[in-house]
Amino acid sequence: MESPQPQQQQPQGPKKRGRKPKPKDEKEQQQQQSAGKMKEGKKAQQPSVDEKYTQWKSLVPVLYDWLANHNLVWPSLSCRWGPQLEQATYKNRQRLYLSEQTDGSVPNTLVIANCEVVKPRVAAAEHISQFNEEARSPFVKKYKTIIHPGEVNRIRELPQNSKIVATHTDSPDVLIWDVETQANRHAVLGATHSHPDLILTGHQDNAEFALAMCPTEPYVLSGGKDKSVVLWSIQDHITTATDPTKSPGSGGSIIKQNKPGEGNNKAADGPSVGPRGVFCGHEDTVEDVTFCPSSAQEFCSVGDDSCLILWDARVGTSPAVKVEKAHNADLHCVDWNPHDDNLILTGSADHTVRLFDRRNLTSDGVGSPIYTFEGHNAAVLCVQWSPDKSSVFGSSAEDGLLNIWDYDKVGKKVEHAPRSPSAPAGLFFQHAGHRDKVVDFHWNASDPWTIVSVSDDCDSTGGGGTLQIWRMSDLIYRPEDEVLAELEKFKSHIVSCATKP
Repeated sequence: MESPQPQQQQPQGPKKRGRKPKPKDEKEQQQQQSAGKMKEGKKAQQPSVDEKYTQWKSLVPVLYDWLANHNLVWPSLSCRWGPQLEQATYKNRQRLYLSEQTDGSVPNTLVIANCEVVKPRVAAAEHISQFNEEARSPFVKKYKTIIHPGEVNRIRELPQNSKIVATHTDSPDVLIWDVETQANRHAVLGATHSHPDLILTGHQDNAEFALAMCPTEPYVLSGGKDKSVVLWSIQDHITTATDPTKSPGSGGSIIKQNKPGEGNNKAADGPSVGPRGVFCGHEDTVEDVTFCPSSAQEFCSVGDDSCLILWDARVGTSPAVKVEKAHNADLHCVDWNPHDDNLILTGSADHTVRLFDRRNLTSDGVGSPIYTFEGHNAAVLCVQWSPDKSSVFGSSAEDGLLNIWDYDKVGKKVEHAPRSPSAPAGLFFQHAGHRDKVVDFHWNASDPWTIVSVSDDCDSTGGGGTLQIWRMSDLIYRPEDEVLAELEKFKSHIVSCATKP
């Protein structure tokens, strides 16, 4: 039996979000030239890093409990935590998924790494501040390389089994990988790509970014340039594969069972599965999707049509609720609160993050958010709720910042919340360790308040970008009364030591 071949990639123009090897459009080149002229006078004072980064680095021992800086050989457009492998006294070992987006001299890859995550209050302050921006981190070791058919735009792990991951590339298909059983490959020019364990078909045009895995069932959700949202169940493949008496369409299974020589560019008998449903309602490219945490049948999507759409697969393939003008520009990202399924976050090219309550999504026919968070000065690329506290979330943007917000700090009556340009309401931590757009980040569900983030800052780092794993000091997020009580204990200890003969 031959291995499956993903559907042939369809040529497209330059994509959004700054793919490094791709040509930049004329408008972006003009903006960069203009920015370069503005910075020209500052180069004498900051030959390698800008002023904000230098200031940030000087504060690392104060702001962080732990930080690891890893200079990448090639840019990675996604980063995700995998399963925790081992717990030890001072650190835990955990899988980390990232990618290598190359210039064509070697193949594109999906990388499985082992990461040593230092436990809280273990790392010495002087150690975490003394890192070389051009060096690899000793805490991140490559474990396995999968040669990916095309560059990896997005990685998502299956919550029920985080050894199973889905990837998006520049094609209509979603690729499913069992990263533990896949062979470790040597990525050299001319090497054939690894074969995915399953191919999810159903899009009519490239699906590059919008990708989600369901927290309650083995379901996969995707959005693409065909303006549609597509839903699959990985179980459909397993059910049909283990029961040859079932045919496509029986018992809810719609596995494609091609005969040799048949199928749309698939190898003979290649494992592929068709969709449970194709949902239409967007008028432009779908940029992101996410499941409702408490229901495998409910999900939402955002797109370049400035719309937020809620779907319910139980009632059909048309929008359950469509929010027009959810933002004043393209929407890039969305996340559903895992602690309160009424709350949905969206991020946009209008530089803002908005919080919606699904019980009251619109007013006068347009989006009516509970609150608009304004702390970025460029397009927001990624938003994600914290697994550790229900009111906390992060947002990353093209301005190189990863902001951590607490909605509870805004106040319940948000219309009366204080607004200050220097301290946006709700913003309580700003990670400024990246020197260009932060394309992805992921909270660690196994190690509280620990985040991995990745940026495309090849020009300033002398490499392929920067991966950082970090945890802010617990003095920043712990309740104020706890912190004050601990400081009092510390002060009393100092006094008692000072008074001893």
